Amino acid sequence: MGNKTISAKFKPRARLLLQLGDQLIKNESIALVELVKNSYDADATRADIIMEDPESNDCTLIIEDDGYGMSLDTVLNVWLEPGSDYKSKKIKNLEFSPRFKRLPIGEKGIGRFGVHKLGDVIEMTTKAQGSKEVHVIIDWSLFYRYDYLEDVPIQVIEREVPEYFKNGETGTSITIRKLREKWNRGIAREVKRSITALVSPFETHDSFKPTFNIIDKPEWFEGLLEWDEIKDYSLYNFKAKISDNKIIEFEYRFTPWASMPKVSKRKIDGSNELIKSHSNIQKEIEFIDSSRNIEIGDVVFEGYIFDRDPYILKMGVSDKKGFKNYLDGNGGIRVFRDKLRVYDYGEPENDWLELDYKRFQNPFRSFSNNQILGAVYLDRKFSINLIEKTNREGFVENIAYKKLKFSLEHIVKLVEIIRESDKRRLKNIYGPTPKSEPVMSLLIEAKEYAESKVEPLTVKKQIVKYLNKIESDYKRVNENLLKAAGAGLSMSVVVHEVEKIIAEIMQVLKTEDSNSRLLKLVKHLSSLIDGYAEIIRRSKQSSENVIEVIDQAIFNTEYRLKAHNIEIIRQYRNYSGETNIKLTKSLIIGSLMNLIDNSIYWLNKARSSNLNLKQKIFIDLIEDRSYINLIISDNGTGFLIPTEDIIEPFVSAKPGGVGLGLHITNEIMLAQNGRLIFPDYGDFELPSEFKSGATIVLAFKK
Repeated sequence: MGNKTISAKFKPRARLLLQLGDQLIKNESIALVELVKNSYDADATRADIIMEDPESNDCTLIIEDDGYGMSLDTVLNVWLEPGSDYKSKKIKNLEFSPRFKRLPIGEKGIGRFGVHKLGDVIEMTTKAQGSKEVHVIIDWSLFYRYDYLEDVPIQVIEREVPEYFKNGETGTSITIRKLREKWNRGIAREVKRSITALVSPFETHDSFKPTFNIIDKPEWFEGLLEWDEIKDYSLYNFKAKISDNKIIEFEYRFTPWASMPKVSKRKIDGSNELIKSHSNIQKEIEFIDSSRNIEIGDVVFEGYIFDRDPYILKMGVSDKKGFKNYLDGNGGIRVFRDKLRVYDYGEPENDWLELDYKRFQNPFRSFSNNQILGAVYLDRKFSINLIEKTNREGFVENIAYKKLKFSLEHIVKLVEIIRESDKRRLKNIYGPTPKSEPVMSLLIEAKEYAESKVEPLTVKKQIVKYLNKIESDYKRVNENLLKAAGAGLSMSVVVHEVEKIIAEIMQVLKTEDSNSRLLKLVKHLSSLIDGYAEIIRRSKQSSENVIEVIDQAIFNTEYRLKAHNIEIIRQYRNYSGETNIKLTKSLIIGSLMNLIDNSIYWLNKARSSNLNLKQKIFIDLIEDRSYINLIISDNGTGFLIPTEDIIEPFVSAKPGGVGLGLHITNEIMLAQNGRLIFPDYGDFELPSEFKSGATIVLAFKK
């Protein structure tokens, strides 16, 4: 008997599309960004995202554009075809859009199916020029009821008379119902940031503008700073253009504030000898195979760099908290292709150019992601070898990507070298002095002396490396009094000990020629700092039920609360999310008790001027993607001094207060891999009576 050949076919399961949406689209922001990109590809001038009734079960999400829309044939044979090569062919054949001459940003043919990430029912209405209006209804829940994709019924209606796009209008409108997640302020603000960040803040994009608004909930976006409110705080900015592995344009500007009259502006351009000598990047790209034509096109790279040192902020930043929060949430280097953003470059968790790592290695010269707002511009036509990953998280890390990354790192190094002299001028004139900050002043002097006097070079590098580490660690020790307190030491003892050793180092540097003794002293100081830094980390963590931890803290303060007639609103009891958190139970209970004690004090102060005040403390738990947030709010006086200052040691608004409680709480949260947050009203959902009080959030990393 002979072999039997059977003709077989792949039979895609209906749930495959749902799996693609779930696994390839990370969150609501990315899902909406994909839909906005489709609007861009359709030659739209706008993409308006509108949410209605966000807190109701009937919440709807509408995405509407004025692009060229789709005909019935396009809907049936492109839009409803997973993995369609419709756009990739346009890119390959350089078919530009008719109105704005755009090449498609999308090319995989699956991004639109991520809309299922948002809701279970989608209704799309679209109309192309010269075609009838088409209406499509998809119920994603049906994909679980049918075995195979081809069996799922999709309702498509071609309308003789348009109901939506009238009077010759074209475009696409998508309405999403039965949302899969209940939206809150946190999700809405995250989406707002993502949609706003789709186009570069540095350039106007006259032909395309995406927006996101929530009807009847404008307060959800209160306090979100805009780029125009931040950019003037930048002290350094640069712009470079790279073509054919060479820097063909370069400009760097140092722009001190009016409050810095002792330093002058400075500008460096491509005629500078340093730039000219390093303009040929190709010589330094060892991994590029010269036999291959790796096409990334011209690359434009610009950035605004900010200085976050306390002595700088005191000279001109009034809203320090808002300023830092903006940089923490928006800082980094983003990538734009044909002026539309490529995710997830520039997101807080993506250190794709390793800026944070390099700053750790050299804190004075290098800048971190939360010190720069940068943009990289690529041309879609000429960057064909830069291929976006299917999961929408950046480019495939091929040779073209490595070429791009190395070129950008080359520019960063040049900017850091140029910026260093301006930063040093600022520090020398306005920085810490022996009187204001004796230890920091000594460290600066020691580093400068070592760099200019110590030989040989290998020893100099080791000493400067240790001194840089000591400076970074000492700043942390100076902020983290808990470490010293845990060892039974006072801050004065720590400062005195560090000061004494640095003074001895300076003496050796200036009077002795003993490199071995010098290295020994520097290493000893580094070890001393490390010893303090380890104390807090020794506290053992375990998985604890956070609700029980809160209950215990309230129980421990119960008599004081009753004595002062203070009501606790236990909203956290309604929390239905994950309750087990890895934490140090005793430290967190102690922190909560301290926060409650603070509230008791300030509630009494508030009541002394308003005898009718019903004193209340509100405690809630809210879960987001990255954190479980424990919220403590009162309806007292609120914070009387800036929140960025009250976590510093010995800072207190209480007469006779020591000023360590919030500082220690902040350090405890850092040790738990969490954060202590002072949110703006609107960041979290709170009853209106707590708007003017003090609100603190302990954010535990999931």
